Amino acid sequence: MIIEMTPMSSEIDQSDLIRRLQEMGFQVARLDSRKLALVKGIDPLVRADLFTALPHVQRVLPLKEKFKLASKAVRNEPTVIEIRGKKIGGRELFVIAGPCSIESKEQIEECAKIASEVGAQGLRGGAFKPRTSPYEFQGMGEEGLKILRDAGQKYDLITVSEVMDASQIEIAAKYVDVLQIGARNMQNFSLLKELGKVQNPILLKRGFAATYQDLLLSAEYIISAGNPNVILCERGIRTFETYTRNTLDLNAVPALRELTHLPILVDPSHGTGQRAMVAPMARASIAAGADGVIVEIHPEPDKALTDAQQTIGFESFAKMMRELKMIHQVLKEIC
Repeated sequence: MIIEMTPMSSEIDQSDLIRRLQEMGFQVARLDSRKLALVKGIDPLVRADLFTALPHVQRVLPLKEKFKLASKAVRNEPTVIEIRGKKIGGRELFVIAGPCSIESKEQIEECAKIASEVGAQGLRGGAFKPRTSPYEFQGMGEEGLKILRDAGQKYDLITVSEVMDASQIEIAAKYVDVLQIGARNMQNFSLLKELGKVQNPILLKRGFAATYQDLLLSAEYIISAGNPNVILCERGIRTFETYTRNTLDLNAVPALRELTHLPILVDPSHGTGQRAMVAPMARASIAAGADGVIVEIHPEPDKALTDAQQTIGFESFAKMMRELKMIHQVLKEIC
């Protein structure tokens, strides 16, 4: 339920009402100066007049979705997450680029330089790598995070790196701006709860077989635990098609737009698994209404230690960026 307070109610009135609702056994989220959301402890049989009888309550609105705080019903305006003057969401184009794995200082520096030059705002790099085989490269760990931080600061880029379990959160949060949760951990609920305790925005990737509701309920775990800065990422799902690594579900972009106020990015690198398909699907992602994309780049793609087959080179990346900017500009003019 959403409780809308009277126009003349004060911040003190709202605090008093929150305290009273909590004493009644409800979990309450403050939406703005006049709106509260009851997200837990609501019995379906409870009548609205129980709440309208409380002081300073003007009206009560139903909240039907299982995901509450991520729902567009509680916030009709798109959420915009701002990090050091750069915005994710709204009408801005936000592009994150970098290697799948951090391999060396020189590699990250080269990626950061080209990302900055062509107008990307984010630098990605994996320091803790979830690999299918235990014998494959597992990442550089904390040393890799330091390299990523230094390159991001030098080239004024927002840094993004994945965490795989709760023990890595504190370490990663010291060095990078945005913590990424990969597809394998989208429904690791104990990890999601811990992410609600940090200030860093969270880039939450959709699981291989997750529905849109599953993704939004995972976001709800983070938001309800105290961190409202969640960025959704469509990165492809498993289907019967074997030509591509995954099937990039671009239906997700307009569908999520109808359901949530959270920013939406698309990952055409993992979504296709094929270098030649990254740029076309990145263009399609922006045309579908995504706030941006996250792509894998490398100075020498064929020599990348991880995901070489889906990693693009600098020349291809620069060309892709020019195309994305043109598509984004056209959309701003017509929408």
